[in-house]
Amino acid sequence: MAFSLNTDEQIARMRGDLRMGLPVVIRDGAQDWLAAAVETLTAGRLAELRACGDVQLALTNRRAQTLAAPAYDGDLVRMTVQDDVNWLHAMADPSLDLQMPMKGPFAYIRDGSADVHRTALQLCKKAGLLPAMVLVPVDRDCGALSRIDLAVLQEINNSRSPMELISGARVPLEVKENSRVHVFRRKDGGEEHYAIEIGRPKRGEPVLSRLHSACFTGDLIGSLKCDCGPQLRAAMAQIATQGSGVLLYMNQEGRGIGLANKMRAYSLQDQGFDTVEANHRLGFEDDERDFMLGAEMLRALGFEAVRLMTNNPRKVEMMQQAGITVVERVPLAVGENPHNSAYLATKAKKSGHFL
Repeated sequence: MAFSLNTDEQIARMRGDLRMGLPVVIRDGAQDWLAAAVETLTAGRLAELRACGDVQLALTNRRAQTLAAPAYDGDLVRMTVQDDVNWLHAMADPSLDLQMPMKGPFAYIRDGSADVHRTALQLCKKAGLLPAMVLVPVDRDCGALSRIDLAVLQEINNSRSPMELISGARVPLEVKENSRVHVFRRKDGGEEHYAIEIGRPKRGEPVLSRLHSACFTGDLIGSLKCDCGPQLRAAMAQIATQGSGVLLYMNQEGRGIGLANKMRAYSLQDQGFDTVEANHRLGFEDDERDFMLGAEMLRALGFEAVRLMTNNPRKVEMMQQAGITVVERVPLAVGENPHNSAYLATKAKKSGHFL
């Protein structure tokens, strides 16, 4: 019996392949493209790709700006690959900029559609890798590699995989013993997210709630570089004090770029770049998180209105756009220290946070 994969299964497999250094195949009409992530590319794999055709490099416009490379396609730049794998790694990873400051001149590609390159970069982000891809147009069968049609991949990249409430149980907490933890799972095999129900909030009333993005360094090991840990603990304590509420714990580390890239951003911050500048140098936007995940979890638990604990106006906007009524923004100003004062100032200046 032959098994076929649905689109969620295809995407999950392709994310894993990219993380392991395998290329995937994107079909655009009659044309197949091999696409591989630069971060996991080896010299041997690059040689195999070169044997299949002319290798092209795609970078986001954010990374292109730091390389003084004009993004002729608007949101990305395409160029031919004329050097070795070390050059490619340096093009993708700003931590190598000082080791290889001279990378040009670049041979730009300006003709034809950039749709495959753009979609490949989006897939690379979803795999938690640096957004840099090499692509090769091929006219032969590529064997057992994962493959998908461009139109299908575009549709998936522009949509949100639904979540399912998988399980829930009573978990006595220090702040309030009468609490429960609910686990949500994405159908595309992505990260799980958690709703911590503190007390017994009434479903027909606005619930005191916080959208909290996972922060390994701040939440678990007490990092002083951010205010995440103090915000998490203060939010849970405040919910318990007021009787009940829901804390939504979303696995979107480092503003959605993942822990590995967050550490890269920290390294750039040590060189003098602020949070936003560091993200841009890595090729990411200011904030790659999807706060509508929180709205999905709230609605699945039976809530339609919130008193939202946040200093971030974007969270309020996203909740409203997702159909969750925000009746009040509840400030949460805690955790400032000498190590994160510049970080907090950047959030206020560039992201509009209320601090």
